[in-house]
Amino acid sequence: MLFRQLFDTESSTYTYLIADMDSKQAILVDPVLEKVERDRKLLEELGLKLRYCLETHIHADHITGTDKLRGATGCLGIVPENAQAACADRYFKHGETLQLGGITIKAIATPGHTDSHNAYLVNSDRVLTGDALFIRGCGRTDFQSGDAGTLYDSVTEKLFSLPDNTLVYPGHDYRGHMVSTIGEEKRWNPRFAGRSREDFIELMGNLNLPNPQKMMEAVPANESCGNVMSLTVG
Repeated sequence: MLFRQLFDTESSTYTYLIADMDSKQAILVDPVLEKVERDRKLLEELGLKLRYCLETHIHADHITGTDKLRGATGCLGIVPENAQAACADRYFKHGETLQLGGITIKAIATPGHTDSHNAYLVNSDRVLTGDALFIRGCGRTDFQSGDAGTLYDSVTEKLFSLPDNTLVYPGHDYRGHMVSTIGEEKRWNPRFAGRSREDFIELMGNLNLPNPQKMMEAVPANESCGNVMSLTVG
């Protein structure tokens, strides 16, 4: 399995390239519009065929590259079940699996940051946590129908039930961290370690964070799978 962690400095977003090197089939998780040419070049250099673009959720801080990549490669766009994206080719629900040659990607519904969010367990040894769980942090819960109690349940009941040695690859990082483990986050993540559900709800309710700069542009664009032209028609 080829596994690459790619970074967009403007939005602090991680995109993940996963490929089966026998079949040369590839998937991009959470692609960023401004990084499409970077990703296409890497696919070409490695001789890979992009089969899927997979989203963890409808993002508010960047526009997805799915629409542009779908037009260029013929790949399919996949979003979590119930995501507000009528443009998707497939809706991926909890417990379902996606097969990419010898690679198995399993959806784990982890709502709370938004009302429709998936984490993805890859070959049972690493989990792409999107914005549900960061390294020593988590995504906010104050817009896009987010709910702090729901996020606490998603992380503590679903993600923290994975084996402690499961590698954690987040959707964002703002402090230079790249990878952690479930065991580390259970012990050291200050948002969850030693906190009750009520404590967590109070903490998240008092963050008072500014809205993402691109929120008003990104959310409607991502509901169209990144097709920004559709927003200007009419």
